[in-house]
Amino acid sequence: MKHMSIKEIAAACGGTYHGDKSRLGQEVSSVVIDSRKVEKDSLFIAIKGARVDGHTFIPQVMAAGALCAVAESDLGETDYPYIRVESCTAALKAIAEHYRRSLDIKVVGISGSVGKTSTKEMVASVLNQKYNVLKTAGNFNNEIGLPLTIFNIREEHEVAVLEMGISDFGEMTRLAKMARPDICIITNIGCAHLEQLKDRDGILRAKTEMFTYMNPEGKILFNGDDDKLRGFVPGNGIAPTYFGLDDSCPFHAEEIDNQGLAGTTAAFVTPASRFRAHISIPGDHMVYNALAGIAAGYALGMTDEEIIAGIEALVPLAGRNNLIRTGQLDIIDDCYNANPASMKSSLDVLKKADTRTVAILGDMFELGDNGEQMHYEVGQYAAEIGTDVLICIGSLCSSMAKGAEDMNSVKKEKIAHSSGKACAVAAVTAICYYETKEEFLENIGQILKLHDTVLVKASHGMHFAGIVDILKEMTF
Repeated sequence: MKHMSIKEIAAACGGTYHGDKSRLGQEVSSVVIDSRKVEKDSLFIAIKGARVDGHTFIPQVMAAGALCAVAESDLGETDYPYIRVESCTAALKAIAEHYRRSLDIKVVGISGSVGKTSTKEMVASVLNQKYNVLKTAGNFNNEIGLPLTIFNIREEHEVAVLEMGISDFGEMTRLAKMARPDICIITNIGCAHLEQLKDRDGILRAKTEMFTYMNPEGKILFNGDDDKLRGFVPGNGIAPTYFGLDDSCPFHAEEIDNQGLAGTTAAFVTPASRFRAHISIPGDHMVYNALAGIAAGYALGMTDEEIIAGIEALVPLAGRNNLIRTGQLDIIDDCYNANPASMKSSLDVLKKADTRTVAILGDMFELGDNGEQMHYEVGQYAAEIGTDVLICIGSLCSSMAKGAEDMNSVKKEKIAHSSGKACAVAAVTAICYYETKEEFLENIGQILKLHDTVLVKASHGMHFAGIVDILKEMTF
């Protein structure tokens, strides 16, 4: 990171400095909240977590080479400097905001109900063809993770692509205050984090808080096929630029050639050109991600050739629609997180396989009062599109299994009423329900077959990455 002095940090977070005043001009080399990541001259911010209080590690990290600590407690007489604040969490954000404002860098902020991470990866892949890009790592997209990502921006970086995730009102305003985005991308307004945001209108209101602290001369990029985003008028006077499949969008796709699990090739239309590119990661949603990347690339002055190279250089992340071919099974590892829209999108990807299809789905969290109904509808959808085997795991997934069973009944009735005539109804889905992962794993060998294509997806708290690891080792 670009160095900041202790004096500068104390002023940025409104803290009181304790220690040898001759050290106020010394500069920190990094900002950390994890004692294991302390290096020489780090600033250690002692966050109080649900299970661990960072204050207990202050003597340890100072002995390990940290330059200064930020603490909420009076540490008494010490032989090292520290800055006392009312809230270490608030201090973390205030220091990050100050650091961001000191940087001469373009920031792309990305949010939306579905596809934030895959869009972030695509945008970063595109922009990396021209610029030195820093992107959000892992799930560092919230009020703790975002400032840590900002501190990773170094002087050589030219663009930062920052994922911004929220679950309540006001959070996006606080994230935007730190990030100060020049380009804002919203992928869609779906059904996620409904416990606090209640409905899609609430989600729209919360997501568009991003514009509060954006560059007044910046760009807003919207998915123009989303009914909530199309026609939304930001209060800051910046007219959105739309991307989507509708040819009224300045950035849109044509002649989409879906090649199953091998990905998608499409013709992409911009306000000034038309070109073809191949996306190696499967899924219809990846076309939208590519369009977002193209629109961001154009906003930052990139050529078609650079953009094409970025689209085609994209590689999947573990847990994010990552296709793993073991020779025994084809595994679609999409287990990092889930909501109803992303579940259905992943089932659509699975449907493209030319083998028997198996969906291993787990509970989706934070859906509010309608959670059971949303699980039910995912089960209906899985059966409706003809998933061969549906495995539902978790207490909420009992509703998912019920939805699939009810759709099976409807399909059987349609087949019975076909009177021997040709019927377009897909084959009936085999449904298995298990309350726990352990119960499923006891029966896994009796369910899966050689060369199955298997989707694994659930909310992150279900810890389905372990299922993927077991699938990778299976032999038949």
